[in-house]
Amino acid sequence: MNPSETRRPAHPTRRTVVLAGAATAATAATAATGLGAPAAAAAPAPAPEAAAAANAPYASYWYPDSLPSGTPGAGITWRGLKTWRAQDDPDLAFNQASVPLAARFTPVAVNTTARAGQARISSLVSFGPTAQNPSQGSATADFYALAHWQYLDELVFWGGSSGEGLILAPNAPVVDAAHRNGVPVLGNVFLPPAAYGGQLQWTRDLVQRDAAGGYPLADKLVEVAVAYGFDGWFVNAETGGGNAALATDMNGFLRRLRALSQARGLKVTWYDSMTTGGGVSWQGALNSANQTFFQDASGRVSDSMFLDFRWSTASLASSGTLAGNLGRDRYELWAGVDVEASGWNKSVNWNAVVPLDKPHVVSLGLYRPEWTRNQLPADRTPGQFHAADDRFWTGQSLDPSTPDTAGGWRAPAVSVADRSTVRALPFASTFNTGHGLRWYDNGAVTSTTAWNHLGLQDRLPNRRWVVRTTGVRPSVTFDFADAWRGGSSLLVDGALTAPATVDLYSTRLPLTADTVVDLTYRADAGPVVVDLAVATREPATPGAAVPYSYLPAGTLRPGTGWSTATLRLSGLLAGQPSGTVHALGIRLTAGTGATAVRFRLGALSIHHATTVPAAPAALRITSTAPDTTGSAFRFAWDRAPGEVRQYELHRVLPDGSRRFLGGTAGTAYHVPALRAEPGESVARFEVRSVSEAYQVSSATGAERPW
Repeated sequence: MNPSETRRPAHPTRRTVVLAGAATAATAATAATGLGAPAAAAAPAPAPEAAAAANAPYASYWYPDSLPSGTPGAGITWRGLKTWRAQDDPDLAFNQASVPLAARFTPVAVNTTARAGQARISSLVSFGPTAQNPSQGSATADFYALAHWQYLDELVFWGGSSGEGLILAPNAPVVDAAHRNGVPVLGNVFLPPAAYGGQLQWTRDLVQRDAAGGYPLADKLVEVAVAYGFDGWFVNAETGGGNAALATDMNGFLRRLRALSQARGLKVTWYDSMTTGGGVSWQGALNSANQTFFQDASGRVSDSMFLDFRWSTASLASSGTLAGNLGRDRYELWAGVDVEASGWNKSVNWNAVVPLDKPHVVSLGLYRPEWTRNQLPADRTPGQFHAADDRFWTGQSLDPSTPDTAGGWRAPAVSVADRSTVRALPFASTFNTGHGLRWYDNGAVTSTTAWNHLGLQDRLPNRRWVVRTTGVRPSVTFDFADAWRGGSSLLVDGALTAPATVDLYSTRLPLTADTVVDLTYRADAGPVVVDLAVATREPATPGAAVPYSYLPAGTLRPGTGWSTATLRLSGLLAGQPSGTVHALGIRLTAGTGATAVRFRLGALSIHHATTVPAAPAALRITSTAPDTTGSAFRFAWDRAPGEVRQYELHRVLPDGSRRFLGGTAGTAYHVPALRAEPGESVARFEVRSVSEAYQVSSATGAERPW
């Protein structure tokens, strides 16, 4: 921060915080008062949650050991991590991630500037407040539904405040969505500056030693990560006033934390704040003042370092050189870029980090990209959010095959090659973004309640949105007005003066004589001729068009509703017993008499054979409690044997119809505000297993008298 800039202390119970040492004047004003940048319109805060539902589980947060003086604010629970035990945690089942971290591959780059094996991207995201951040989504579609996982290598679940708690465990929906896309998620340890209510005692608590010389809080952090199913910790020690002895203790604490983490497949990232003298002095570099927290004479201390925002061309160059001299990968350093206040309007010296004409210098650390949601008006829609988010990640062209390189914003797609985890059958997508205005099942609305739950998000197209045509380019978006399953569908809309091919997925899928693709689609305007695009090899060079073969998938006419085409891929084998599907897309051509189309793709599934999953067992209501608008229920069930993507919970209404209540990859779920229907004396519920191909099991039921 410029030395002439000052910041006012934040209220100690403020729920969201910034990296205080690196805040700009605008960001400092936001941190202190909750207002937007003084020179711009105020950015809306995240939508407030309704009154806390009875018995509702929330994402976990703690102090290291000692608690603040006084009394916590409404809805805040003060607790110390040192005394946490998994067996005593009543909300653990709701917060446990269930999806393993998927393996990724890097296809041939979609453009000539994106690179593999060089700069990577870490992103620090605040998905909600520290306290009362729902464990399993909530009844609003207004949510930062992060979807551009293909560019990320690490996600930090950002937050923490002196008045609520300093250590945040990521909630399960975020981890499950990230893991499906091969992205590890780190919890956050935030020790704030004194101006933000920080107390040096909390730093001492974190690095305290036990009678045997160990670091009990390091052990607890690893216990939490393993129990909750996330991937490690981001450690940010910004409380000043320490000394060299405290820095030595911090080094020992990090060493213990990393050793335990490494044994469990976890990561530790350090934020450039504390120095070897124990004080806080943000370097914007890896240098002798902070090297001991990255690597010391005995070896690695942390797995990566997030460099403060005050870096320069020279400091990043020297940082990369020093990392190499230490035997470390220069791309284990993240150069921080603060986009919280201005997003793609941020002025950044991109060539200092990711130059276009020579190797990348270090990796990129994006701070608070949820700006894409927060900068929109209060009445924002999911569609508006995704339009803004696409621009942030792929640039103003909205097409990663032709990204903008000349403007002030260098979108991640310009520099970083996209990745994919679509490498095993069956694979299916209903283009569900993890939030919606309603819930759809086979094209019918089964809940009219808006919702968000990132753990229900599909693996979404990694090439959003590459459209190759010699004519007018139609728009391609996620649309929330109608869907086949979940909350959204893929919509191609606009003039179609020549055939248009839309890239969807880069894949590494086995191809045999039994491989089948199902497309569920609909024409709202047309008619439109549909071909499935399948590639059995990659482009020869970066930026080249995918070498698709096209399989006729039918002609759709408006007004005929959803339909499904089943296409066999055996004709692509060219006499070989097996092969590999490298990419999937669709080609659309305007039918006779049409110059424009409005086409929805509701589902895509590729498989050899589909199998109905086994049903979960022993659905039970573990507790109920009255809340302001009805009764809150906690449910649990036993995991079904075999592969299950998620479980879906419904209420059976007196007329026999089913109402969708929610879904999760785990085996526990909380539902607020249920009331008896007219004439209903018993509440009836059902849970089903859903496979990766979206096959649905038989139901397991439970009931409770009203």
